[in-house]
Amino acid sequence: MTIRISTLPNGLRVVSETMPQVKTASVGIWVDAGARDEAPEINGVAHMLEHMAFKGTERRSALDIAEEIEAVGGHLNAFTSREQTAYYARVMGDDIDLAIDILADILQHSTFEASELEREREVIIQEIGQSEDTPDDIIFDHLQETAFPDQALGRAILGTVERVSAMRREDLQGFLGRFYHAPNLILVAAGAVEHEHLLAAAEKLLAGLQATPRPRPQKAVYRGGEKRAVRDLEQAHVAIALPGVSFTDPDYFAMQVYSTVLGGGMSSRLFQEVREKRGLAYSVYAYPSAYRDGGLLTLYAGTGGEKLGELMPVLAEELAKMTGHVAADELQRARAQLKVGMVMSLESSGARIEQLGRQMLVFGRPLDIDEVLAAIDRVDEAAVQRVAERVLRTAPPAVAALGPVGTLEDYSRFAARLG
Repeated sequence: MTIRISTLPNGLRVVSETMPQVKTASVGIWVDAGARDEAPEINGVAHMLEHMAFKGTERRSALDIAEEIEAVGGHLNAFTSREQTAYYARVMGDDIDLAIDILADILQHSTFEASELEREREVIIQEIGQSEDTPDDIIFDHLQETAFPDQALGRAILGTVERVSAMRREDLQGFLGRFYHAPNLILVAAGAVEHEHLLAAAEKLLAGLQATPRPRPQKAVYRGGEKRAVRDLEQAHVAIALPGVSFTDPDYFAMQVYSTVLGGGMSSRLFQEVREKRGLAYSVYAYPSAYRDGGLLTLYAGTGGEKLGELMPVLAEELAKMTGHVAADELQRARAQLKVGMVMSLESSGARIEQLGRQMLVFGRPLDIDEVLAAIDRVDEAAVQRVAERVLRTAPPAVAALGPVGTLEDYSRFAARLG
């Protein structure tokens, strides 16, 4: 597999990875903008823009877009995260020109017709309602808001019903015009693709994009605190966050290993202690989230309300134990899990473009797989202990609880358990 990178005169970067063993190709445009770039009054605009991009351009209706890509057996999709938005397609290698043409068209020539905007507004409001009805989904929005209150990074990606209901065509056009410029975009393809062919398509279809760099977001400030919502549910949902690390932090890979030892699988400390030994939760895990300028370590547990009194001290105890001895076999398992997951991702062209797009936006270059595996292998007990201390000592926790949570212990008492 060979990765090649070129840059157009307007600043658009073109990245390809040829995979000789496959006949399909995945191609996408990654945008260096997401929910954390929104002003409060247009919260949800990045996600709505992602939806509306498929609803018609100057030369294609929404039906035309769907029919053209599916006529060749292709698949077209998109997603919005807190810091990035991606539009991508998967097709046979011979049909990559069509995929690029559609992607370039929807990102430059969408019309945002009033009737389509009204229909999609209702769809997104239903999506928000579905999220609100899914407690093990919405709990993480509550946690994000508690960790980063009154900041773009703490607001929901979907926005609120109030904000979405008031969204105007001009809001979409304004966000597009502010962030969708050539230096902020990555055209990336993997699979049955030739770099020169991809570059020629980019020069033909995307050379007209403006060369203006994106404005940088305000620095996120982690604060912590608590949000609890008593609801008539069968299960109590509790999520805890502590300050993590950014993508570029020297402890990034140590954080990955640390969180895997703590709660990354069935052999993890949380799963074994909370579920297997004590039966305090059906679901319990931990994972890290990284951003440009910080991150979070998140723990989640779903349990019966009557178990909360016993559960919270155990979670605090396991966090505290991570600052002590970490056995060699725990480290080895965690490193193996991370490395195998990384290598497996190389087998899919779709996963490859997602990884390449993200790495180009975050690091400015693709990370060599051997470089990543070596970085994981270098994480030792001292590094994990250092991260464990850092997690506990940087700032107080953020706690979100939803359901029959009346017996959840006082926030200050739980925070005190963490020191």
